[in-house]
Amino acid sequence: MVLRKNFDLRIVFWNIRHETGITLTVATITWLLHKFDAIEIALPYNIAGILGSALAIFIAFRNQTAYGRWWEARTIWGGIINNSRIFARQIIVNADNALGTGKAGSEVVEAYKKEMVYRQIAFAHALRLHLRRQNNWEELQHLLSEEEYNALQKAQNKPNMLLHRQGVRIKEAMRNQILEVNDNLTMEPNLATFNNWQGACERIKNTPLPRNYHYFTRLFLFTFIFILPFSLISDFNKMNIDYLVVPVSFIICFVFSIMNRVGEINEDPFENKLQDIPMTALCNTIERDLKEQLGETDLPEKLEPVKGFLF
Repeated sequence: MVLRKNFDLRIVFWNIRHETGITLTVATITWLLHKFDAIEIALPYNIAGILGSALAIFIAFRNQTAYGRWWEARTIWGGIINNSRIFARQIIVNADNALGTGKAGSEVVEAYKKEMVYRQIAFAHALRLHLRRQNNWEELQHLLSEEEYNALQKAQNKPNMLLHRQGVRIKEAMRNQILEVNDNLTMEPNLATFNNWQGACERIKNTPLPRNYHYFTRLFLFTFIFILPFSLISDFNKMNIDYLVVPVSFIICFVFSIMNRVGEINEDPFENKLQDIPMTALCNTIERDLKEQLGETDLPEKLEPVKGFLF
């Protein structure tokens, strides 16, 4: 996620190098043809104006939809953080209640609390890796038992299997009297919420913005880039400022290209790019907070932005 307010213009121009390159080429050729009276090609400015209006509508819709996808993804992960804290508190408090009744020994209770909380941390990391389609599952090894970690390697949907295991262990804890029967009524809805949020993330990941908006927006943009210099040259030539065709065309197309690029980069929030949801930092927050709830003091180092970027 980008936190810095200022951008490196070199990176900006690199991202729209094709659009700006074509703009400069077409505008320069148009100006040279008119300057040396090689050919007279001029179009009414209304053509570029109408096309620019249609292009602006497409870009505006795409940017609004792309930002909606990005913000929904961030909202979902905010909910995962909050409910992970709630779930950890429920496990710790409800399991501690068994100590007061003498139904379970302290070692059993402490081991159970750590197992459940660590598995919840593992779920967050697993969902991050699952959405980014990364395979460095060894990051979860310190959070799970060796047997469970080996079994997880064979699972197709690893975050879902961790949630399934959480549900199984809650039922087993009820039978072993680590948890009360009524405790399941408060914890099971939380697990269902995690399943729903995982499904929402997968929906965003696997369902791109309709391709017709992507295709026609780029088609209209490049058409606009080709037509604009020919629409400007006539009026500029009458005012004897035809040399401004190149810089003016560049500035106008630069604005439209940047607007289009903003929508493109916000469209997919789970690709581990600079502008994406900082899931690594969010998982780090979950791990730090939940381990602290267990009373641990050896916490992972908090991830801070690097050069204005948070991953």
